[in-house]
Order: sequence, then C-alpha cells, then structure tokens
Amino acid sequence: MALDQSFVGRTYPPSRPYEVGREKIREFAEAVGDDNPAYTDAEAARALGHPEVIAPPTFVFSVTFREASTVVQDPELGLDYARVVHGGQRFVHHRPVRAGDVLWTTSTIESIKSLAGNEVLDVRGDVRDAAGEPVVTVHTKLVARAVEAAEGE
Repeated sequence: MALDQSFVGRTYPPSRPYEVGREKIREFAEAVGDDNPAYTDAEAARALGHPEVIAPPTFVFSVTFREASTVVQDPELGLDYARVVHGGQRFVHHRPVRAGDVLWTTSTIESIKSLAGNEVLDVRGDVRDAAGEPVVTVHTKLVARAVEAAEGE
C-alpha cells in the first residue's frame, strides 16, 4: 500500500524534553570509540571555547531516534515498519550539543516517493534548545521495501 502523499509537510508536535547529561555523552563517546577529551573533560572543552563538555556529532541520533517513532508509528501514515530499512542520515549542526542542554525535537515529513515498488520517506528532525534556538537539523531517509522484496527474504 502506497503511503499517503498528503502527509508531506506534516509536522508532529514537539517531543518531550531531553536533558543532555555528561555521563550520557561519555557513554556515547566510549561506545563509538571517540576519545576526544572535549567529550569527557570540562577543562578540555573550555580550552576549545565551549562552556561545558560537548557531545560527539552523532550523539543527537540518540535524542531524535525515539522521536522518529512518532512518525513511523502514526497509524494514519500506514508505514509498515517491519519492511523499513535505514536509507541514510545527515546532520546539520548549528552548534555543538552540550552537557546541560535541554533539547526538544520536532519531526516533519519532507517527502514521500515510490521507487521500484519501495516507499522512500524523508523526515527532518529540528532539534532546539530550551530557548528555542536551533542546535541540530537531522535528515533521515527511511525505505519501506516493496512487499515482494520483504516476503522473499
């Protein structure tokens, strides 16, 4: 079943707030194998001009992933998540994510395309701080594989 094109441009309500903690940043940096001291040492971060430890560039995925579920689980959209594969991710940083930030994410469906029987969904996540200032824009591409391809596996 084709996804409903009328959803293009739909913006979902802002997420619940996510408070970025030093320990979460440290854990993420360790998990991705990045030993940049600006991720774990406030003095090292300040020496680079940051007021607090900063997060690795892809840390924000852990914030936006849970909010993307609002889109993919929208029953009106009709996306069969069992057929979805991750098609791509791109981050546009307006400033680094810092320990102590309180972040909100708003998800918008930017496009829906049918390609070779697959449904391609582009979702933009706008991540803002407590003051409403942009922090990161996340562009996510999801591909719902064609029914025949999904059944043949």
